[in-house]
Amino acid sequence: EGTISYTVSPVHTVERYIKMAKELEDMGSDIICLKDMAGLLTPETTGAIIKGIKDTVKLPIHLHSHATTGLVGMNFMRAIDAGVDMVDTAISSLSMGTSHYPTECIVAALKGSDRDTGLDLELLHEIADYFKEVRTHYAEFESDFKGVDVKILDSQIPGGMISNMENQLKEQNAIDKLDDVLE
Repeated sequence: EGTISYTVSPVHTVERYIKMAKELEDMGSDIICLKDMAGLLTPETTGAIIKGIKDTVKLPIHLHSHATTGLVGMNFMRAIDAGVDMVDTAISSLSMGTSHYPTECIVAALKGSDRDTGLDLELLHEIADYFKEVRTHYAEFESDFKGVDVKILDSQIPGGMISNMENQLKEQNAIDKLDDVLE
């Protein structure tokens, strides 16, 4: 799986991402992954990049995106409409924040469509209930980034990095400096 890490800068254009996908295909990749570690993609950009890649390469396209900024659900629907082949999700009781979009939301949104996943929502509810209980045993290790933080669009810090940084600041009794670090 050839992976393109998504970021925002003057040189990171839709055209550049499409060119990178073609280069990965030419190098022998079996799948192209667009990895949005910080949840920086927006719906318009997601649709344009996925459509452009689908029009340019003949490989399956995988979208990996974190939910930190809250845009991921809209992005996934645009990607699905543009022909994406795979998206990463997490069971609802372990989703959102620096994690991924809830599996059940995608399954429910696509039910009855030509992209219906065929997954059983009732079974997914059972899985979510199980992991809701499991999660309680690890609460002391969890990041405080459980909801949406649109300010991440400015700092551009990936989900895994921000939760690690938060923990390091706590260990140094400097969690009160988090906003300064993000700025």
